[in-house]
Amino acid sequence: MKVQPQAEASPPAGHGGLASHLYVQVLVAIAIGALLGHFAPGFAVQLKPLGDGFIKLVKMVIAPVIFLTLATGIAGMKELRTVGRVAAKAFAYFLFFSTLALFVGLAAANLIRPGARMRIDPATLDTTAIAEYAAKAHDTTLTGFLLSIIPDTLVGAFTGGNILQVLLVAILFGISLSMVGVQADPLIDWMERLSLVIFRLVGILMRAAPVGALGAIAFTVGRYGLGSLASLGVLVATFYLTSLLFVLVILGAVARLTGFSILKLVRYLKAELLLVLGTSSSEAALPSLIQKMERAGCEKSVVGLVVPTGYSFNLDGTNIYMTLAALFIAQATGTHLSFGQQLLLLGVAMISSKGAAGVTGAGFITLAATLSIVPSVPLAGMTLILGVDRFMSECRSLTNFMGNAVATIVVARWEGALDRDRLSAALDGLTEDPEAVIA
Repeated sequence: MKVQPQAEASPPAGHGGLASHLYVQVLVAIAIGALLGHFAPGFAVQLKPLGDGFIKLVKMVIAPVIFLTLATGIAGMKELRTVGRVAAKAFAYFLFFSTLALFVGLAAANLIRPGARMRIDPATLDTTAIAEYAAKAHDTTLTGFLLSIIPDTLVGAFTGGNILQVLLVAILFGISLSMVGVQADPLIDWMERLSLVIFRLVGILMRAAPVGALGAIAFTVGRYGLGSLASLGVLVATFYLTSLLFVLVILGAVARLTGFSILKLVRYLKAELLLVLGTSSSEAALPSLIQKMERAGCEKSVVGLVVPTGYSFNLDGTNIYMTLAALFIAQATGTHLSFGQQLLLLGVAMISSKGAAGVTGAGFITLAATLSIVPSVPLAGMTLILGVDRFMSECRSLTNFMGNAVATIVVARWEGALDRDRLSAALDGLTEDPEAVIA
């Protein structure tokens, strides 16, 4: 017996009004949080535990969601060649678009030159504030990254908070289930039933999303202030504009070639995007993304493999940020980089962006790791963007999230595992309310 995680049918359209929709509640919470941060910053900063607590609640269920989805998906493929084929297609997609994102960030920095007018002497910068990030970057080596994928114990993968460890265990367990054959069917059936419970738990936790978004936004605005954007506004605006163009133009073209509209996908994922915006964490919406991609016609086995690995290896927003921020620092400190040096910077970023996968604050840490290897750009220059990094982290998370949503649909189509009718119905809003999965 195969049991697919499905949400209960939602009430008829219009039942309860707009206020009953999660995306409206999150949007209102974000507005209230911003107002509190602006008019009562002292109180707003104290609301930080609300945002942190909600993210911890979601992270609590990420490991079982990934394990159950991926392990049962691989077991359902039966042939191990299928697993390898899907993985190969996914990583080919990740490599191409992650590299393209690095080039886009490089091009934007050279065209707009956001740091050209600052003329900062690196020797005058206080590096105390970035010491912690630099230390983490120093510890993030390629060898260390590969070894960190292996958990100390089988159970330890679920308690360490490292997505890649859960992926490894889930893949190996799924392969083992597939090799055992029909004798494993009762266990697979039990795991699929357990996934129903876990996704219902996700739905319960998501009811707290507005509270988490309010606390996170209130802290951000209260701590850094809207005015802190003024001095570095060109950099922030450049990053947001570049990321927006990447999603609408590049990912939009990919979507059109695949047979769907990027704008309709944005509308379909509006609740998750607002949640990511409010919490500044794409992980907060990972369980919901898995369920919505299945609802949109992507086979469970493909979703279970592509979405979790994409969260570690398909970081389009982070890659745009890395090359753009690195060149901003070079421009601001008067450091000239030849075309060859910029290509070296890009090559190092390709490796370091994978090495920091799954690390908290990965964007800033990855940038520190890249600048540590490329001595041409002063690491001290990172202090220039530390104050506005929080504002850019939201854009990184949003772009990463959309990149992984598109990747899932594309790989599913390549694999012949995409139900086009269900995709069209979901994106056109003709199926049962997709927000039921998180409401």
